[in-house]
Amino acid sequence: MRSRSLSPSSRRRSIRPRHAAVAGVAALAATLSACSDGGSGSDDAKAVKPKVSVNLTGDQAKAGAPVTVKLATKDVKLKDVTVADAEGTKLAGKVAADGRSWTSARMAAPGTSYTLRATTDQGGEATKSFKTAPPEKVNKVTITPGSSLKTVGVAQPLSIVFDHPVKNKAEVEKHLKVTTSNDTTGSWGWIKNYDGKDRVDWRPKEYWKSGTKVKLDAQLNGVDSGADGGWFVRDYDTAVTVGRNQVVKVNLDSKTATLTRDGKAVKRVPMSAGTPGGEKASWGGTSVLMAKEGTINMRSETVGLGDAYDKMVDYSMRLTWSGMYAHAAPWNAAYFGNTNHSSGCVGMSTSDASWLYGQVQVGDPFEVTGSGSKGTPDPGNGYGEWNLSWADWQAKSALKSAS
Repeated sequence: MRSRSLSPSSRRRSIRPRHAAVAGVAALAATLSACSDGGSGSDDAKAVKPKVSVNLTGDQAKAGAPVTVKLATKDVKLKDVTVADAEGTKLAGKVAADGRSWTSARMAAPGTSYTLRATTDQGGEATKSFKTAPPEKVNKVTITPGSSLKTVGVAQPLSIVFDHPVKNKAEVEKHLKVTTSNDTTGSWGWIKNYDGKDRVDWRPKEYWKSGTKVKLDAQLNGVDSGADGGWFVRDYDTAVTVGRNQVVKVNLDSKTATLTRDGKAVKRVPMSAGTPGGEKASWGGTSVLMAKEGTINMRSETVGLGDAYDKMVDYSMRLTWSGMYAHAAPWNAAYFGNTNHSSGCVGMSTSDASWLYGQVQVGDPFEVTGSGSKGTPDPGNGYGEWNLSWADWQAKSALKSAS
């Protein structure tokens, strides 16, 4: 078979398109290569996974310490760190000024699983997880006023009673935050509750101003209360508004009880207080209305007075844990206004007790003056802290005494 001879011009026509195609592919490849190299290098730099270390590791990490994250990777800085438990609750924290570490403001709680996510200013991301050891013992609290009480009188303190002993009082007190709508001056003070349990109250320097809004945040989750006390495993809070500015003034000499509002007498009623000279005498000084208990059974043996009485009593207003009340005492009518002849309570007619019961608020102070009292109640016997000077009350703060 004879081959076909191509002319020079034919050879040029067949070669040119091939050169053009090769050149086009080469140019496209060069273009793609330039884009790919630049983008890949930039993305790789941003996607560098940072190396971080955490002070808490494993599934038996020690609770009660802040979480600290440190960055080992050079030439990058921490942008953000989140540490959250299984329910999504985050530990607030702050990146250090040099961008090389982050520390939580709150402490890690016991028996809690945490997931950590750290990002850098170059877009890198690292995650870690750990779990704290469960608590051997849990401490719980009872807060007064509770959530069911929205309005209180001008003498009502914020009060926390602990189920178990609190050895680390200063550490616990640091995590109790009180905010008020008018920057009220006040202080925490540690006392023993009437049942012997540890208790801490926040009392204003002077009676609250009417209308003050008060909020307590007890940020105790993750705080160790100390030997024999155990860990706190949750936070607590409460909020109240201070109601009418009123005081009940009980005068043992004139045998009268006077309700004052904004400093002015509203009504004065005759009464008979405790028999002077023994255990039946009334407490003097300032007590705070703890509860309006209505009709209750009062039995003398519950307050160490033998079998002196066992009565159903109307319009009962509790003033101390030890059993001092203001209430209706129609059986004592002959003594109202002239003789103190009760077993320690402030008794009055049924109509007067009914009226006073309808006027007073939990947290109203009862100021008992005059002769024949058995002294002032201890701070833990109800809310007797108002019988201490401001300086003496401040001295009961664990932070004050530690400074």
